[in-house]
Amino acid sequence: MPDPAARDAAEEASALSHPPVDPDSTAAYGDHPDQVVDFYAPRGDGPAPLVVVLHGGAWRAPYDRRHITPFVDFLARHGFAVANVEYRRGGEIPAPRGEGPVAGRWPETFDDVAAALDALPALARTHLPQADPRRTVVTGHSAGGHLALWAAARHVLPTGARWRLDAPPPLRGVVALAPIAHFERAVELDVCTGAVRQLLGGDAAFESRAGYADPAVLLPTGIATAVVQGREDTVVPPAVAEAYVDAAAKAGEMVGLTLLDGVGHFPLIDPAADACAVVAEEIAQLAW
Repeated sequence: MPDPAARDAAEEASALSHPPVDPDSTAAYGDHPDQVVDFYAPRGDGPAPLVVVLHGGAWRAPYDRRHITPFVDFLARHGFAVANVEYRRGGEIPAPRGEGPVAGRWPETFDDVAAALDALPALARTHLPQADPRRTVVTGHSAGGHLALWAAARHVLPTGARWRLDAPPPLRGVVALAPIAHFERAVELDVCTGAVRQLLGGDAAFESRAGYADPAVLLPTGIATAVVQGREDTVVPPAVAEAYVDAAAKAGEMVGLTLLDGVGHFPLIDPAADACAVVAEEIAQLAW
């Protein structure tokens, strides 16, 4: 049986070995340098479904949108118009602790995702005219998978939440890739070394903020949702996705779960991996 650590390292190296792909255009949705969207035109005749991509990286600053651009380009080459969203992430813990990058910024990470999704229809009309915003699918990997699920659930946020929508967002669906989708289970498994608690501002704030951020409690959404997960994923184990799917079922909502044998965390966004083609097909089923 392959060593899990060695397999993970090989899969990560493969996914990150592809050179970044520059966008066709970039637009700002706010004043901060991270409040930008990169647009990739579909390789083919339009109009094409619009796929919104939210990158992963445990909501931590060292991981930006550039690492997922080969996957974004893969989708564009398969006929999708693609918007690759950047958002504010956590910074370094100040000295004397100096523990390294923190996961997320409360509330800025959520502010940015909400603002980007709200701005996208107008931005796409200008910067990506081949896109059909009426056929929008949101996808995201890992921490970005969490944000994709959250973006589709803003209409079920608690009353008075700053990001709440009065009606469901105009989405064809969500395809979440190895998402950090169930906070309680992720905390139990210490996914990404405490990232979930850091995202919400630490232990003291966790309980009061989880109801505004945990996709597993923001159910049902009424929006078609699919989860794609590698069975061998040790970064975000399948148990997290399974807990989310179970929570959705208890809330009266069916969420599709595709478990890929022999696949870990990174092949889902690796154009060289068969798993990436599975992801494109899941998106196509919702978009077309």
